[in-house]
Amino acid sequence: MDNRKDSSSARRTNFDDALGDYVRSKAVADPEGTGSGNYVSNAESVVRRWADWLDREENVESLDAVEPIHLRRYARHLKTKVRQDEYAASTAQTYYAYVRAFLTWCARDQLLESNPAEDEIALEELPDDPGTRETQQFWSPDDRRQLESYVRQRALEAIESGDDTQKRKRLRQHALVALLAHTGVRGAEVFSHPKDDRRNGATWADVDWENGALRVLGKSQEYEYAPLPDVAQKPLRRWKDELDPPTTEFPLFPTEHAPSKYSAVRSQVTDIDLEAADIDAVVRENEVALPAISTEGARSVMKRLCDEADLDVDGEYLKPHGARRGLGDELYRSNPTDAQAALRHSSISVTNESYSHIEAGEIGDVIDSTRERGENGG
Repeated sequence: MDNRKDSSSARRTNFDDALGDYVRSKAVADPEGTGSGNYVSNAESVVRRWADWLDREENVESLDAVEPIHLRRYARHLKTKVRQDEYAASTAQTYYAYVRAFLTWCARDQLLESNPAEDEIALEELPDDPGTRETQQFWSPDDRRQLESYVRQRALEAIESGDDTQKRKRLRQHALVALLAHTGVRGAEVFSHPKDDRRNGATWADVDWENGALRVLGKSQEYEYAPLPDVAQKPLRRWKDELDPPTTEFPLFPTEHAPSKYSAVRSQVTDIDLEAADIDAVVRENEVALPAISTEGARSVMKRLCDEADLDVDGEYLKPHGARRGLGDELYRSNPTDAQAALRHSSISVTNESYSHIEAGEIGDVIDSTRERGENGG
């Protein structure tokens, strides 16, 4: 009995060690820390509960004993929770995503041969999220073009006016819209997020002009490269010339919130009379590290722009994440593989699932055409 207990304890430590290493791998500057940000704390909690569920319900105590069938049953367990109104479908999807991300890391660290959570037999048991098609926003090509035309024209007018304040504001807005519209980035990948201290906003050091890429901290908490096509590069270059960032570690979109600027200067520069100084000049001359605009701040910018451009999207405004979905929608209709690459999905099955409405619609057209030919004797 004692030997079995010791063996069981050692096997269970396999999970604990792997999870501990996973959490530490997400730590920012302290490798001995417990991880960073809202994502890591949530992921650790969910994965521990999943490991407890495996032990209790499937008698699985070793990481390398986890198989696709166990993930299928876990997905079914989540689906049951949804049917019993204990979880929202989106919550169940999120819990599974945390487990899948952990197992992806385990596979990359060669603790597993492959990720059992990616197997189709497991994925097909996940509950459908009714909000993903009907309520999630996509930027339509027409709405995108209307907004881009508006911010581009205003930027040109500001340049011609000679008003430096308006020029700075309009070039910033144009660059922000272009980056969202054409790169497939998530807002939290380029703007700061108050609940995740790893997400401080993309910087100019992250821009690879030559290769047309932007380094971002992806949803997986790993660094990835998002595409940066010319249509996004040109407004971004003009904005950089106007901003004149003091260092490459300066955010792409530093905050324009005056109290935040003054707070940053006071914490980094001594012996200066801020009342008589140009705050932006002080920032540049002293290479003050300003915080990036937050995700909420970016949403506020988008809302104001849509109001000013008379863009009404079903009573809403064009939200940052809707740009990513809209880009994926346009690319998927042309080439699903291009959509997968642009959105940095882990597999084509993820892309197919995200845009299954397109394939279903195309099949519907085929059915209509086939029925029409049959009825006409074709």
